Amino acid sequence: MLTAITRKVSSSLAKCELSFIKREPIDMAKARTQHEAYENLLRELGAKVISLAEEPDLADSMFVEDPAVVLDEVALICPLGTWSRRAEAETIAKVLEKYRRLEYVKLPGTLEGGDVLRVGKKIFVGSTARSNPEGIRQLAVIVERFGYEVTAVRVSGCLHLKSAVTSLGGNVLLGNRKWFQWERMAGFEWVDVDPSEPHAGNALRMGETVVFPASFPKTRGRIEEAGLKVVALDISELQKAEAGLTCSSLLYEG
Repeated sequence: MLTAITRKVSSSLAKCELSFIKREPIDMAKARTQHEAYENLLRELGAKVISLAEEPDLADSMFVEDPAVVLDEVALICPLGTWSRRAEAETIAKVLEKYRRLEYVKLPGTLEGGDVLRVGKKIFVGSTARSNPEGIRQLAVIVERFGYEVTAVRVSGCLHLKSAVTSLGGNVLLGNRKWFQWERMAGFEWVDVDPSEPHAGNALRMGETVVFPASFPKTRGRIEEAGLKVVALDISELQKAEAGLTCSSLLYEG
């Protein structure tokens, strides 16, 4: 069964780390309502949701994708690229150890799940301020035992690789190809974001449905023109914390 780990919005979300957007006031009540709608949609689309309690002292802790990378064979627990977030991994590891054997990427390597895009047996890893070459090297050593091919991809203009590119299923990727070294990802078909919506590269594929931010209608139209079913979700307050749709859940079978 598809399982999704989520975590309630931290009451300190307004103090979150920001790298590529300007800080704006966040309506906390609306942010919590939007996150609950996100969790409910995951349930509607067939996921068992494990909703973890709020971590009031960890501003970015709702972004549960970053502390771990979960594959069919193993789960990797990651030292995050900002020291203020490293305590987030502990509770994620306690949940995952019930479902997967754990391996650990160790400092001085850093790695964040938002930089890790898996398409079948291919794993693309963003080389960013959050995921360094040593972290990528350790990831490759661990996962190559299970037959995965790891490719590092240079990223500029956004926080994580998956801020710019995500899978729409099959051989199709959605991306803002100005923000990453897309030539390293040969052999895929592309749906390009609308130029007026540069942050629209992050979508969440759930079965036959693509969950997509309501704030990017032009890119949504491009995805629908590719023959895919799209469900729009308002995450406008969460986007003020540099959120995408993939980063707020950790999805795996089990």
